[in-house]
Amino acid sequence: MTVSEPVPLVFVPADGAVREAVTKVGGQPVWLEEPQWPLSRETGRPMEFLGQFALGGGRLAYLFMTSDDQVDNTWEPEGGENALLIQPGGRVPDFVTVERRAEGPSCGTDQVPRATGASGTAEGDAGEDRRPWQYLGGPGVEPHWLQGDQTPGEGWELVVQLDAGNLPYHFAFGDAGVGYAFLSPDGKEGRFLWQCT
Repeated sequence: MTVSEPVPLVFVPADGAVREAVTKVGGQPVWLEEPQWPLSRETGRPMEFLGQFALGGGRLAYLFMTSDDQVDNTWEPEGGENALLIQPGGRVPDFVTVERRAEGPSCGTDQVPRATGASGTAEGDAGEDRRPWQYLGGPGVEPHWLQGDQTPGEGWELVVQLDAGNLPYHFAFGDAGVGYAFLSPDGKEGRFLWQCT
């Protein structure tokens, strides 16, 4: 497989509420099937919607995370305090509990992506090797790990890599953290984790 070069990514305010099946952070999910809002394993309350990310074939990956600072384990891919759900045709992982709810807590208003291009990388947005910390994934796009490699398994594909310091809202990825979302080899499940310095 050829490794693709990631394109740095920033999010900018949308003109209004985004109601299309496109990549965005904030706002409310644009459900493609019956709503499946994840609940915190510890508190039982709805997780916060962080964003949705376009996948091939007209699908979306929906990212949620528990926002309560008193809850631990939001960094663990199977800890029950974050969820990356796939629609249509996805399956809810067995460590996630969902409820039928179309709207719920969100990190903020809709923000849409804008690729900054190689010359648009702002100071501090790339690592020492000049690779960006925030970009969309896809076939052949590798994660830029802050710590060691934590890919969920063989054949898992990076959906998006998010830099907490380069997002329009507070994403609780620890101290200067980076989040990593992955799609399973069969395209039906997602995993999310974050690392920090």
